[in-house]
Amino acid sequence: MEYLSWREGAEILEADGYGDKVLALRDGTMLKLFRRKRLFTSALLFPYARRFISNARTLARLGIPVPVVVDEVVIPEMQRHGVLYRPLPGVTLRQMVLRGMVSAERQHELKDQLTRFIIELHNNGIYFRSLHIGNVVLTPDGRMGLIDFADLRIYPWSLGKYLRARNMKRMQRFEHELDWLDLPAIIAGRRGAEQRG
Repeated sequence: MEYLSWREGAEILEADGYGDKVLALRDGTMLKLFRRKRLFTSALLFPYARRFISNARTLARLGIPVPVVVDEVVIPEMQRHGVLYRPLPGVTLRQMVLRGMVSAERQHELKDQLTRFIIELHNNGIYFRSLHIGNVVLTPDGRMGLIDFADLRIYPWSLGKYLRARNMKRMQRFEHELDWLDLPAIIAGRRGAEQRG
């Protein structure tokens, strides 16, 4: 079974009671595995792995840094679909906080950058249900990018205030991350002086 050869020597980064979820492979690529959570679901027709791949391509076309997809994999004996990809270089905002890499002044700068980034996502019609600082990567060139975006939806129009506010609900559940949000600016879709003008 090809999966066992991938798993040999790999570092398991994420797993749950159903098995492995994310593996760092020996060649530097990552393998993300998806399972169907319900018997009857849209994932039967459009598996999460394909959603991940489609979203990665669209986000890259929009100029948003994302992991580079290498291949889609199917592991029938495990009833899993997966994606092989090259990870997005950088560190998540959450990792920066946990590692003590963010001073108060730096957090203020990053919060402003994150606000502009989220506004850009929303202006591009991107509704990302799993948006939180653990899924936003600061790349080595100082840009913000996204990871773990299989449940992201892309509308052909800019999001209205209702969807912008709804999209921020999950992030507001992380009490220690509320300091990262400039909700009025995000929901209005504009920053500072732009909101008054």
